Amino acid sequence: MKIKKSIYDELDVPRVINAASTKTRIGGSLIRPEAVEAMSRAAESFVRLSDLQVRAGELISEVTGAEAGYVGSGGAASMTLAAAAAIAGDDLGIMERLPDTEGIPNEIVMPKTHRNGYDHALRAAGATIVDAGNNDNYLGTGSNSTEIWELADAISENTVAIAYMQKLYSAPPLEEVIEVAHDHDIPVIVDAAAEVPPRENLSKFIDMGADMVIFSGGKAIRGPQTTGILAGKQEYIRSAALQHLDMHVAPEVWEPPTELFDKDDLAGVPRQGIGRPLKVGKEELVGLIKALELFIDEDQVQLEAEWNARTDIIEDGLTDIKGVSIERRPGGKLMVAPEVFVTIDPEEAQLDAVELVGSLRKENPRIFVGSDDLLDDAFSINSLCLTDDEAAYIVDRIQHYLC
Repeated sequence: MKIKKSIYDELDVPRVINAASTKTRIGGSLIRPEAVEAMSRAAESFVRLSDLQVRAGELISEVTGAEAGYVGSGGAASMTLAAAAAIAGDDLGIMERLPDTEGIPNEIVMPKTHRNGYDHALRAAGATIVDAGNNDNYLGTGSNSTEIWELADAISENTVAIAYMQKLYSAPPLEEVIEVAHDHDIPVIVDAAAEVPPRENLSKFIDMGADMVIFSGGKAIRGPQTTGILAGKQEYIRSAALQHLDMHVAPEVWEPPTELFDKDDLAGVPRQGIGRPLKVGKEELVGLIKALELFIDEDQVQLEAEWNARTDIIEDGLTDIKGVSIERRPGGKLMVAPEVFVTIDPEEAQLDAVELVGSLRKENPRIFVGSDDLLDDAFSINSLCLTDDEAAYIVDRIQHYLC
C-alpha cells in the first residue's frame, strides 16, 4: 500500500505517519483546511494585532465563560504569560524587570505530583516553584500524595499563585485547591493544554472558579500548532496583554483597545515585556479563531464513529500475530480518541517492542506510535491523527516485522 506524496517528499525530508496522537515533536495535529484557508487570506493584508486579539478574546470568553481571553504562541507560552500576570499584575516596573524577581513575591505553589517538564514555562517568567506534598500515591504507601493543608501551609507572603496540572487522576480535587487559594487571595493557574475534547472542558474549570486556564490551540482544536488559549479573570488577561503586545510606540499616539485595558489607569506605555518572544502572528490568530469556531460546532458523535472505525482496522489487522497481545482502549479518558494497546512478548515475537518501534521510526515515511510503555514491551496506536489508509499502512508495516 502506498501513501500519497507530501511537501516533505519534495523537500527530501521524511514525513511522519502519526499514530501517537497530538505530539508537538511531530507537528501536533493537522490544521483544519478551513483554518488554513483563513490563514492564507490573513496573510494578504495588515491588521493591528491588538484589535485581532480582542476579537479572539471575545470568542474565547464566549466558549469558556471566562471574563476574558487571550492567545499566546502555544500552551507553554500561555503558561508563561499566566505566571507573568500573577507576578506583575499591573505594575509596569515589575513587568520591565521580569524574569528578574529579586525582592518581589514570585512563588508558585504546586502539588509535588503535578511537577513536570512543562512547568519550566512558569519558571521562565521568573517564578520559583514551591513543592507541596510528596509522592506517596506513586510509591504505594497508602497515603495521599498532597493534602489540602499542605498546600495551605506552603503559601506565604511570597506566593503569587497555585499551579495545577489537570488530568483525570489529578489530586487533590481542583475545587478544593481553588477554595484554599481564594481563601489566601491568590489565583489558580490550570494547565489543561490537552484536556479537550470534550468541549465541556473549555468551560468546566472556569465554572469551578479557576482564575487562569490554558488550552492548546494546536491539538484537538486543530488550529495552528503555535497557538495557545489563555482564559480567565480580566485582571490577569489585562496583565498578560500588557506584557505581550508590541508597545514600541510614542505615548501621544498610543491608543490600545479599551477591551484589553484602559491606558489612563497606567503610569505610561509599558516596555517590551517578557511575552515579546512569544508573539503570535496575524495568520495564527485568524487560524485559531476559525479552528475554535469549527471545533465548537463539530459533530462529536460522528467524529468518534470515524475514530472507532479506524481503530477497527488496526485491531483486526493485529489480531492473532504470534507473540502479540492487544487491548482496545476507549477514548474520552486519558486519551481523546480510542487506541489499540499492543504488548510484545519478545520470547515469542520476531523482535521486542523497542526494536519494532525504533524500526518503524527509521522508515520513510516514519511511523510514530505511542512509546510511553516501551520499558514494559508495549506501545499504543492512536486513531486521532490517522486516515483509514494510514491505519492500514501501519498494520501492513507491523506485520512485515512480526509475521
